Amino acid sequence: MHIKVLQGDITKLHVDAIVNAANSSLLGGGGVDGAIHRAAGKELLEECRELHGCKTGQCKMTKGYNLPAKYVIHTVGPVWNGGTDGEAELLSCCYRNSIQCAIEHECKSIAFPAISTGIYGYPKEQAAEIAISTIIDSTKGQADSDFEVWLVAFDEETERLYHNAMLQYSESLKS
Repeated sequence: MHIKVLQGDITKLHVDAIVNAANSSLLGGGGVDGAIHRAAGKELLEECRELHGCKTGQCKMTKGYNLPAKYVIHTVGPVWNGGTDGEAELLSCCYRNSIQCAIEHECKSIAFPAISTGIYGYPKEQAAEIAISTIIDSTKGQADSDFEVWLVAFDEETERLYHNAMLQYSESLKS
């Protein structure tokens, strides 16, 4: 399993699946959700209507339509309420369930945005740490060695936080 971090546009990546940080309706919204819907085309919205929404921490898969990715995995991240409403576990579930969905559909690569760190207000540093630890823990023994996970940062700060979290996680494994 390989984890790669880059700053860029998730809708341009040639991977098997991209993850959409969706709202519970799955019918599009702002941020990465809106960008994915615009890039994929109206067929994505039509398929999402048939899914009848999604609960926080869960995920549902659709085709990628006009995206370079074959699939879109829609997951609903938690809204930050100070960290006392189970937000960390729900965010972890978003990553874990999305990876499991990708593996079940024989994907060899998946790309994640920084789930819940936009309008949902999750602190970026904590979200990066949860993303890294959950991805590594979720792929142990499940994905083959060629499985690629891309963490796509919208800005330099998030990219740096991902790199720091990866370093911190690898250091904690050594001790």
